[in-house]
Amino acid sequence: MLLKTFGWSFAVTALGLAAAVFYGGWEALGIVAILSVLEISLSFDNAVVNAGILKKMNAFWQKIFLTVGVLIAVFGMRLVFPVVIVAISAKMGPIEAVDLALNNKDRYQELVTDAHPSIAAFGGMFLLMIFLDFIFEDRDILWLRWIERPLAKLGKVDMLSVCIALIVLLITSFTFATHAHQHGGGHVDKAQTVLISGIAGLITYMVVGGLSGYFEDRLEEDEEREHEEEEEAARSGKPKSAVLLAGQAAFFMFLYLEVLDASFSFDGVIGAFAITNDIVLMALGLGIGAMYVRSLTVYLVRQGTLDDYVYLEHGAHYAIGALAVILMVTIQYEINEVITGLVGVVLIAWSFWSSVRRNKALEAAEGKAEGSDEKTEVSSGV
Repeated sequence: MLLKTFGWSFAVTALGLAAAVFYGGWEALGIVAILSVLEISLSFDNAVVNAGILKKMNAFWQKIFLTVGVLIAVFGMRLVFPVVIVAISAKMGPIEAVDLALNNKDRYQELVTDAHPSIAAFGGMFLLMIFLDFIFEDRDILWLRWIERPLAKLGKVDMLSVCIALIVLLITSFTFATHAHQHGGGHVDKAQTVLISGIAGLITYMVVGGLSGYFEDRLEEDEEREHEEEEEAARSGKPKSAVLLAGQAAFFMFLYLEVLDASFSFDGVIGAFAITNDIVLMALGLGIGAMYVRSLTVYLVRQGTLDDYVYLEHGAHYAIGALAVILMVTIQYEINEVITGLVGVVLIAWSFWSSVRRNKALEAAEGKAEGSDEKTEVSSGV
């Protein structure tokens, strides 16, 4: 099971490290290895959240996620995206941007750093909406009851998460964005840029998330009617188009996953510049890490880990909320990537430990109940 799920990740690791040695020697190998670990540590919460969505898809779409999705994640976000950002922010052509990334790495790093406020605002708002919609939802299983129960009651107010996200964006635009960090340690006013980028992130979340939720709801309604209409559909020879509907739902959930992965990858791409400004080594290291994140996502789905450890999804969403806040703060202040990674790891580890304690408590309660039943039967027999 482990080899089947992580086989491609192992293969990509071997090829990536070999390519690093061929490209830049043993020093390049070390840089790629460090970047891989950085990406995995920063994106573990991404894998947990992805698993919660991916388990709703069939085997076909899970394969699409591991093939087409990987190409988008590795080449799109880790290689093409930084170049596109430079091309847009510096108002240059794509070929010129690629040439800059390969032949003038210092200038390339400066341009990416200058574009960080808009990247952080877009990704921060997208991730914040994911966290708010989760925390305001009324759910059966609660982890931190003292905060989740009252927030679930507040969540009954329509559009509350959107209002809070817009308030956060406005505050960020007129505080952190007015002294946005730039290369060389300088600060400039990026309030308008942050405001526009944040609104774009909010719109992207509402459009992609709304479409995926719409088709998912339609799919559930169709499945509820499927049993009742099975005989009639068989007689008519024209069954309901459940396959088409499932395909639509899965497609938009897949699109949602890719945008989600993009938002998670922002901090990894920006953080990678603290280690190297070589776009090739960056793509190799972050690409290897992205492969493991995807394999881990599928592993969590196939093992049913989220069903066994019910608080993991909670911990991952709290990590998302923390990452959203960190991204907004980094518009003005530099925050070490180790801190960003540790926040997510600590929250997920805490939720895992809470899940283990819950499972043990349930097993103990069931054992006591069974023992009580056995005593009752013995007593009645006597």
